[in-house]
Amino acid sequence: MTALNDSALAGKVVLISGGTQGLGAACARTAARCGAEAVVVTGRNPEKAEALLDEIAEMGADGMVVRADVSVVEDAQNTVAATIEAYGRIDCVVNAAGITTRGTLLDTTPELFAEHINTNLRGPFFIMQAAVQDMIARGASGSIVNVLSMSAHGGQPFIAPYVASKAGLAAATKNAAHAHRADRIRINGLNIGWTATPGEDAIQKRFHDADDSWLSEAATKVPFGRIGDPDEIADMIVFLLSDASGIVTGSVIDWDQIVMGAFD
Repeated sequence: MTALNDSALAGKVVLISGGTQGLGAACARTAARCGAEAVVVTGRNPEKAEALLDEIAEMGADGMVVRADVSVVEDAQNTVAATIEAYGRIDCVVNAAGITTRGTLLDTTPELFAEHINTNLRGPFFIMQAAVQDMIARGASGSIVNVLSMSAHGGQPFIAPYVASKAGLAAATKNAAHAHRADRIRINGLNIGWTATPGEDAIQKRFHDADDSWLSEAATKVPFGRIGDPDEIADMIVFLLSDASGIVTGSVIDWDQIVMGAFD
């Protein structure tokens, strides 16, 4: 259960990219629980999408899935256009879609680099652009949260293109927030740390030869005895989307149990 007020997003139309599984799906459920009028999610898995829509409907929100590959600019823009066509406006955006395919400075190909930039930076940028254009055209306030990464501070050597893309999105978040303060559009980012999602499970098994015990082993390596949970991160994201976070804009918040810049 969420600790947020059940009317935190009352009457809002919310778009969540990458919303059919993991953190995106957690954000969709939390937004619906917190009173959103409509929750639009993007994704490429119709079975997961339909199951999520059923959950959203049970919570009293309308729901819609837009099939999209956000690495394609036209698809990214269409997620906003489809939301506006269906509901007449867009109030909130969560850019949660992303990839973390491994690559170092030495072995990253131009194709792998482009894949990260297109999915993790270009797609969110043009979703922000289209959403802000709608908000300004209506003279309405709005709120956007970009899902970033602790790796944007520098990260590990084996995720070089991922680091570059997330660091770029962190700077774009601040730039857009500054540019549209006077429009009363708030734009913030969340640097999330190691999180237990289906995507992370697949990455651990594909690139690190992990077995099904990797999550319990990971818990022994971190101070709080567990890694991040999507539902609690979703609470923070919806808090930032909502009026409960006040006038906060241009903030990139570290959501992790590692304190960047500190050492023993």
